[in-house]
Amino acid sequence: MFRKDKHAYTSGPRQLIVEKEPKSPVSEQFRSIRTNIMYSSVDKEIKTVLFTSATPSAGKSTTAANVALTYAQSGKRTVLVDADLRRPTMHYTFELTNQRGLSTAIVNDMPVENILRETIIENLDVVTSGPIPPNPAELLSSKKMMHLLKTFSMHYDMVIIDTPPLLAVTDAQVLSRIADGTVLVTDVTGNNRERLQDAKALLEKADANILGVIMNNKKMNTKNDNYYYYYGSDES
Repeated sequence: MFRKDKHAYTSGPRQLIVEKEPKSPVSEQFRSIRTNIMYSSVDKEIKTVLFTSATPSAGKSTTAANVALTYAQSGKRTVLVDADLRRPTMHYTFELTNQRGLSTAIVNDMPVENILRETIIENLDVVTSGPIPPNPAELLSSKKMMHLLKTFSMHYDMVIIDTPPLLAVTDAQVLSRIADGTVLVTDVTGNNRERLQDAKALLEKADANILGVIMNNKKMNTKNDNYYYYYGSDES
């Protein structure tokens, strides 16, 4: 097993409702997403799941982080990889330094153990994006990136990957080819059916295994109150 950086974590994670309010209806919905992913394939084990969106501000990054947390809480050794090399957020979410990460591992052949970060959450490690490179798509489509994902998959029960929006750049489309499954996140308050269809077409063109769509900010009714499926985010 890898030796990981135990000193990069500064304080508690931000915006992780599954950690802050584990009994809330929203946290239960994230656990339902985890269960749906687990049972989405009968013949093939799903170990690497990519989260993306059609456009920015859909909440994909916070969704990916919370789903990763549910896997860790269930006892699965989980690594959350920030593969958004254009507008990364995981180092902010987990209050980590970002001088090194995915981009430095690819460019400099840095050992995997040098970019893995332990969190205070049991079973959950994080790989931040590292410095933003001038050529994200080229890095993510490289053989080194494919090797990194295979390495993570060998040493973890679950690999969650956060990527940029599909309609903005090709990064998510590139990675969806090698991930076991892809989840598309959309904010229903700004939902555009045509854009979702375009995003779906791009994933199909890449021969991605589309596991489903998460509808953010969808109002749900209960006997006692109304709540939102997802508490919202202003990140990409």
